[in-house]
Amino acid sequence: METLRVRVEDSVFTVDRALLADNCEYFRALFESGMRECRQEEIHVKGLCARGFLIALAVLRGERPILSGEEIAEAIECAAFLQVDALARHLANIVNSDNCLLMCHTAATYGLRELHHSAALFIRDMYRDLEEDARGLPGDLLEYVESLVPSAYVTVGTHSPTIRLLQDFLRTVCYLDEDEQDWKVLTDLPIEASTTMAGVTVLENKLYIVGGVRDVTNRVVDSCFCYDPVGDAWSTFPGPQQLRYNFSLVGHGGCLYAIGGEYQRTAMSSVERYRVSTGVWSFVSHLPRPAGGAASAQAMGRIFVCLWRPMGATDIYEYAPGEDTWALTTTLVRPQSYGHCMVAHRDNLYVMRNGPSDDFLRCAMDRYNLTTGQWTAMAGQYENSKGALFTAVVRGDSVFTLNRRRTLEYGIEEQRWTPRREMGGFPRIGSMWAFLLRLPKRVKPPGVLNGNEPDLQNRVHHRKPPSLHCTD
Repeated sequence: METLRVRVEDSVFTVDRALLADNCEYFRALFESGMRECRQEEIHVKGLCARGFLIALAVLRGERPILSGEEIAEAIECAAFLQVDALARHLANIVNSDNCLLMCHTAATYGLRELHHSAALFIRDMYRDLEEDARGLPGDLLEYVESLVPSAYVTVGTHSPTIRLLQDFLRTVCYLDEDEQDWKVLTDLPIEASTTMAGVTVLENKLYIVGGVRDVTNRVVDSCFCYDPVGDAWSTFPGPQQLRYNFSLVGHGGCLYAIGGEYQRTAMSSVERYRVSTGVWSFVSHLPRPAGGAASAQAMGRIFVCLWRPMGATDIYEYAPGEDTWALTTTLVRPQSYGHCMVAHRDNLYVMRNGPSDDFLRCAMDRYNLTTGQWTAMAGQYENSKGALFTAVVRGDSVFTLNRRRTLEYGIEEQRWTPRREMGGFPRIGSMWAFLLRLPKRVKPPGVLNGNEPDLQNRVHHRKPPSLHCTD
């Protein structure tokens, strides 16, 4: 390893030259310039804070530090000055309600556009809580935040393919109208699409549905479907090389990951990656063991999956896309219990599990902090949906849960989730998939789901079937 001494303020850092060349555009350009500095054993970088450079080195070495306000400002300065993309991505991954205003303003000042945009989107999603503080932003930044579209809470129930003459008017994807506190129709599912034991996720503000089964024989739907809310249109794309159902689908870094699942009633450990830019599926590293329906979540830009071990142990593994490796993060041991839903908030993973003696009507919850490596049993219990497992989605500092009777918004606090709002339930049977989408500012579709079924039936007769174009 060839090292280089880098002097920043009064500090000297001994750094792997290749690490700098591979990750910092500033040093890459310097080393390739032919100038005498590129041959020196020590380089003096002026106009930069030593602490910001130290944070950059920590991120480049694989650490994920939680930063204070002053550290954030110095890290943003370093990311912009040295053009360290990995540091800018880490900063985007740790945007939260405590630092989003600082991130937005400082990133705009130093020209880190993607970080500025990420922070602005976070502020827009929490605008109800942050509006007063956001007034302290410069006028042009505040105008930019207010021009953005906030995330909407969207849900789809369990449906199998149908035929046009028997098109079910309830085969719909729905969004939560938070002003009216009720569910409304966003779009109809394509006739051939199945959400029964399918993989459902959102990537880059598009909804993806992969696999699913047609009937009780578990025949797999081999076509996949993508919904773009901006164009209000569906498209199709090829399915995974291995037919599968009851698997986890994760959208991350421009790719879909189909994780585990079942085929012909046999659990699998194989994992496939679909790169959206190329339209190609390929196998990546297998799960440590076969698993169907494994809960998954993303925290701080990292992918985590729950694998259950009888009796009463839930292993949480992290998948690192860059290294294509799985690593055991932690294990939760709770007798007669297993994790069936997991969500993330800041550097915490929240695992919802069945209560003692397989009580599926009430969910207990435990929190794992990725920074400290500590588990905490959360206070209270959380109502499960009748006939379906618990589902939840985090937006800002709130988490939404739903069942057939009601939709609840909780505020995420240190030791518990505190109820904030109660809204109309989602009147569907079976499992539900919930996610966030940014819906365009257009006239809201008609048809409230609760107590307004005639309007929904009229939609079926007068609305055209979902538009589809093939991208195979």
